[in-house]
Amino acid sequence: MSMAPKGGSSIKKVEVNKSLSTEQAKELMKTLQSRFEDNMNRHKGISWAKVEAKLNNNKEILSSLFAMETTGGEPDVIEYDQATDMYTFCDCSAESPSNRRSICYDQEGEDQRIKKGIHPGGNAVELASKMGVELLDEEQYRELQEVGEFDTKTSSWLKTPDEIRKLGGAIFGDRRFDTVFIYHNGAESFYSARGFRGLVRV
Repeated sequence: MSMAPKGGSSIKKVEVNKSLSTEQAKELMKTLQSRFEDNMNRHKGISWAKVEAKLNNNKEILSSLFAMETTGGEPDVIEYDQATDMYTFCDCSAESPSNRRSICYDQEGEDQRIKKGIHPGGNAVELASKMGVELLDEEQYRELQEVGEFDTKTSSWLKTPDEIRKLGGAIFGDRRFDTVFIYHNGAESFYSARGFRGLVRV
């Protein structure tokens, strides 16, 4: 895992776009349907028609899915909660979303770098908020790994418990040797092979 460029090197800021045209919305729906149908192992027994009906009535969630898609997340359905009648979309790209990397964990961590003249691509907590998605926590990350193999060459920041963050740390996960590992770094850390994964419910 290599560290992102430092001092004097320019790191492109991660951009979030939630504004999509009618045509882009149609294309996104086609992409989501195709991915859904190609990966039925992630959502056995779930009907695309029902998911589609939900999305057609929720432009805000569609905008968040657009942001996930355009930053390399490849969102797909991984769960249906019968009690709430809600479907969960999660970033299902094989590796950590490609256009969300070289980022610190949160704004405080990013500010520590900026004070030293180092400018990361952003931070996971702020970007997730802008996208309208929930940053995966450890439990959700492990559940995602049950429907596929993710982050075998990369890693992803995870929502960090307050007691760890207060001490300066932040957690991330990856998959190596067919095993899911959860590690820690300083929240100011940023790597070219680490982004974050998010989820939305509809």
